[in-house]
Formats: sequence, structure tokens, C-alpha cells
Amino acid sequence: METVLALLGGAMIAGSVYLMLDKNLIRFIFGLVLASNAVNLLIFAAGRPNTSHPPLIPDGSSIPATAIANSLPQALILTAIVIGFALLVFVFILFFRAYDTLGTIDTDALNDAEGIDNSRMPQGEQTP
Repeated sequence: METVLALLGGAMIAGSVYLMLDKNLIRFIFGLVLASNAVNLLIFAAGRPNTSHPPLIPDGSSIPATAIANSLPQALILTAIVIGFALLVFVFILFFRAYDTLGTIDTDALNDAEGIDNSRMPQGEQTP
């Protein structure tokens, strides 16, 4: 099971790198989301998922009696999902602002953008 999850995570990372190396900003965002999900999957695979027993310790014992599922990777994944969603919202806002201001999603055109027209910017945010 861990091998399949690791191979799937590696394939997702490869796909995300391919998307992020493209010159289209939308594909970069999709690659970023795919990389975030791949890392979550790899953290889950590293935690050695075991569904045979819940992570409970019997009364009167200080250690588990049998092999149990590790709950720490699951807590880390939950935190990573929340942080990944916040990052995704932030990147979408930056994308919208860049497209609204510059009118392009091509990264080369964004890199070469000079002379921003102040008439297109909201009041109070105009450059000197």
C-alpha cells in the first residue's frame, strides 16, 4: 500500500513540476495545487497507514498492544490542507490582480511589464 501511495505521490509531483514550468500562469496555479496535494499524500504514506486498529491504548497499559494507525501524519495533513487552501486563495487574488492590471497571463509578458497605466488602478493605489 505504501509503495502505491509513494509512486502516486511521485507521479503527482512530476505532473506539478511540468505544469509549473509552463509559461501560463493558470497552469502554474494548477501545478501548485497539485504539488500541495502530492505532498499531503506523501506525508500520509510516510505515516504507514494501518486501518486494522484505531489509535487507542487499552486501560492500564502505557503502550499500544498491537500495531495501530499513527495519528500524527493525519493531523499534519489536516494542517497542511488548511494552509494550502489559504495559499491557494492568496495566489488566486494575486493572479486576478495581475491579470486585471496587466491584461495578460503569460509569465514572460508579466516579467517584461513596464509602465503601468495609473488610470486602470483603483483610487489610492496609484504609483507616483
